Amino acid sequence: MPSFTQQLRLPLVGTESPSEQACGNGRERLASLLAQDLDFHDKRSDYCSHNFHSFPAKFPPQLPRRFILGLTDPGDIVLDPMVGSGTTLLEAVLAGRRALGFDIDPLALLVSNVKTTPFSAERAADAGGEVLRFARFALVGRADQLRHELETRFDPKTRRFIEYWFAPRTQLELLALVLGLERVEDSLARSFLRATLSSIVITKSGGVSLARDLGHTRPHRAEEKEPRCAISEFEKRLERNLRSLRQLDAEPGCAQVLCGDAQQLPLGPGTVDLIVTSPPYASNAIDYMRAHKFSLVWFGYPIDALSQKRRQYIGGEATQEFAFEGLSPKAGERVAAVAAADAKKGAALNRYYSEMTRCIREMFRVLRPGKVAVLVVGTSVMRGIDTLTHVCLADIAEAIGFEVIGIATRRLDRDRRMMPARNGEARASQIEHRMHEEYVIGLLKPNRVEACDARRTS
Repeated sequence: MPSFTQQLRLPLVGTESPSEQACGNGRERLASLLAQDLDFHDKRSDYCSHNFHSFPAKFPPQLPRRFILGLTDPGDIVLDPMVGSGTTLLEAVLAGRRALGFDIDPLALLVSNVKTTPFSAERAADAGGEVLRFARFALVGRADQLRHELETRFDPKTRRFIEYWFAPRTQLELLALVLGLERVEDSLARSFLRATLSSIVITKSGGVSLARDLGHTRPHRAEEKEPRCAISEFEKRLERNLRSLRQLDAEPGCAQVLCGDAQQLPLGPGTVDLIVTSPPYASNAIDYMRAHKFSLVWFGYPIDALSQKRRQYIGGEATQEFAFEGLSPKAGERVAAVAAADAKKGAALNRYYSEMTRCIREMFRVLRPGKVAVLVVGTSVMRGIDTLTHVCLADIAEAIGFEVIGIATRRLDRDRRMMPARNGEARASQIEHRMHEEYVIGLLKPNRVEACDARRTS
């Protein structure tokens, strides 16, 4: 019998939706969900494994949960094609759905896999204890070997990065933990412990690097900062993550997280029951790799390789030899307005809307008829011009064939959400001014009959 992923690559047979999930019913339910309060400021978001690792601009888990419970049944397939930290997937698993996620960011793949994979907390605790014992012994009895390893393990550019951002003592502590991790044979335990180690490097505040507000993705070196002991921080974080891991045991759903590009999904047409995703901001307004590399370098990723990977991310600024798409009218107007003020910024916005056109086209293809895609997006400002991301993405989706059921506004709680920091500036940046709200776009893929009728009357 084909595996879960193999089944998803096959063309769907018999895709007509049952009467209770027909387009009209789905339209009404989606409109009702969009009309509800989507702020969730009074709700906890640190339950189960949601608190394993900090991640910039995460939406609250209650947001995908509302649409998962309101629009799917147990056993349905929920997709997040830009999975990030796995919030949508974890909520799908907790609700007894089958969850599928794709991303190209190495840290996103690590964190979302760990967060959604049930695993024995006892095995993880045993492996973590061995790593701590090895690291403490190495720091006392093998310090000279650790220093030699630091000098030879990394290429010159990566070594300079580590020397600039981590204190000498912290470098030895982190390397001792990494060497301990590499001795762990159980792959699930090793991934869990890697995510735990990464979480003490990439934090909203504090952390073991010399960076200030690293979790906000705009790090600056703080000369006065006294980094915390990496061994102690790892031990504390391990205990916390173990408590969360125990809540994930024997959950009814299942998840798969795979490396893949949202612009070209390896799925058959009409195989997904719901999409809930949060696309990135345009022009690297939130620069994930700028923060992620702080932990990825310790796992063997050279700085140059990570820089090349960053160029592939949706919303990047490099436009040479880029394949632009024909844009919808509203997206084209925004690009033209920005380009008139700054040609380079206009090209970057053109790239973003071209990439998102391909992503939304793929979402339309893999969704079953009568099913829903929910996009949670933020807008930004380029040269004083609002990109109107929510309006443009809705326009793109409509041109592709989606029915736009509505666009809801949700207010952000910046005290709880990791967003770009001012870094001591007296005035907030333009992007910070815009990051007080985001938009929830509800899209419905029409049934075949309705789509054919619409084409005949147009």
